[in-house]
Amino acid sequence: MRLLISDANILIDMEAGALVETFFQLPMQFGIPDLLYYEEIEPGSPGLEDLGLQVMEVSGDFVAYAQQLPGQHNHLLPAKNGPKPSHNDYLALALAKQEACTLLTGDTNLRVVADKEQVNVMGTIGLLCAMIDHQLLSVDDAFKALDRMKSGKRRLPWPEAEKVLNALR
Repeated sequence: MRLLISDANILIDMEAGALVETFFQLPMQFGIPDLLYYEEIEPGSPGLEDLGLQVMEVSGDFVAYAQQLPGQHNHLLPAKNGPKPSHNDYLALALAKQEACTLLTGDTNLRVVADKEQVNVMGTIGLLCAMIDHQLLSVDDAFKALDRMKSGKRRLPWPEAEKVLNALR
């Protein structure tokens, strides 16, 4: 089964869209760096491990890799893309690189760095499409989830999301 590594944003989007259980029904495995999980996710959303989230260790070499990424990339990231990736964001990227798998993130700047580091990326829109493709969600239910995310003040490219979902009708 395909492994994907998530940052915090994706899990927060899934929670805002009331899609956590549907997310874990996808025929994929999901992992997250242990530090990111214990600092950012577990306090507000305990029990994700029971649904299948793998809390994974980033090896020493890849922790060092994550630590050098800000110096290489942060000065090149445009402010219009939002905040610079955090240390935990870079750990998620490092874990995806360590495991040679896709990174799940909606963070624009982290996507830019992942692309430069040759790590494949998928975001919330891609996950909604996967849920529809696997018949876990209808297009109408995906739009309802998007509305919940918007009400929850999540940051997605709303026009693009609506365009992609409308194309699946």
